[in-house]
Amino acid sequence: MVKNIAIIPARSGSKRIKDKNIYNFKGKPLMAWTIEAALESKIFDKVFVSTDSEQYAEIAREYGAWVPFLRDSAFDDFSGLADVVKRSIEIIERDYDIYDNLALLQVTCPLRTSKNIVDTYNEFLKQNSPTLLTCFEFNFMNPWWSFKLKDGEAEFMLSSPLKSRSQDNLQLYCPTGAIGFAKINEYKKDSTFYGEGHKFYPINWKNAVDIDNYEDIEMAEVLFDIINKERDV
Repeated sequence: MVKNIAIIPARSGSKRIKDKNIYNFKGKPLMAWTIEAALESKIFDKVFVSTDSEQYAEIAREYGAWVPFLRDSAFDDFSGLADVVKRSIEIIERDYDIYDNLALLQVTCPLRTSKNIVDTYNEFLKQNSPTLLTCFEFNFMNPWWSFKLKDGEAEFMLSSPLKSRSQDNLQLYCPTGAIGFAKINEYKKDSTFYGEGHKFYPINWKNAVDIDNYEDIEMAEVLFDIINKERDV
């Protein structure tokens, strides 16, 4: 029987938003939305939260997550997500259990739903790829016309509105940290979701919003209300 584990990184503290991972978003700590979506998907044997804070751990447990240990000295402010996942798997396999697949779910994507997780997992199984990450289509932004700005003058990076029509440009996509699936044995080889054979799966941009600053929170709150109104229609 295939065993899956969700890994939710939730380091305490943050520079741009104080205690971002437990920020009160729509009546719940930010991390709660990710924990609940993972549990509601019903595809994980464990929903694990990786944190360095006992306060965060208690909040995570309150919402149903598994937090058997806090981060050790191998985790620090300079550790990237790849390091967090690698170290978490090392400890879990050493002290607790062995899993076949992992999902990395970032707390900062609270609008990702359990359906998004299930759909991405099904695509992961269908593609049979070592890793699968979510992405979204650029919509109201046009990356084809992006440019560097210096002293008011533009240096276009890809194309120019003077030389191309938006409807003629190919659709471009952006990665999102909302969901990433990996075969654990494959992940341990390179400790990255971007290893050989990785693939992407598009989800709706509204569900892919990633909170990094207070402006992102404002947008996410507006989109939260829009998404819930759409569900009620």
